[in-house]
Amino acid sequence: MKKVFITLFGIIIMCGNAFAYQVLSTKEIGKFDAKNQNIIVKCTTDTGKTSNETCSLRRYVKCTGKDKKNCNSWQPWRDLRNPSATYADWKSAASSCCKAKGLR
Repeated sequence: MKKVFITLFGIIIMCGNAFAYQVLSTKEIGKFDAKNQNIIVKCTTDTGKTSNETCSLRRYVKCTGKDKKNCNSWQPWRDLRNPSATYADWKSAASSCCKAKGLR
């Protein structure tokens, strides 16, 4: 009975984490007055196979001061496909972008 419970619990956890994406690249570019972080993710299909669809995500920080080392906090993540929407972390941005494309 204990093995059955552990197996069912594992299946429930795997189903709860249904969103999957593959990170293709992540870069931080810029110096001095501004920096950008860019992430490109590849979405997956409902069957769990990697799709050709990608999502580009970006956030930036602006730096000021005499030596440009006084930077404000990072701005929210944005999906470049829909830059008006903001996200607290890149995973939620990737999930939203992939979901809008009918993927996960």
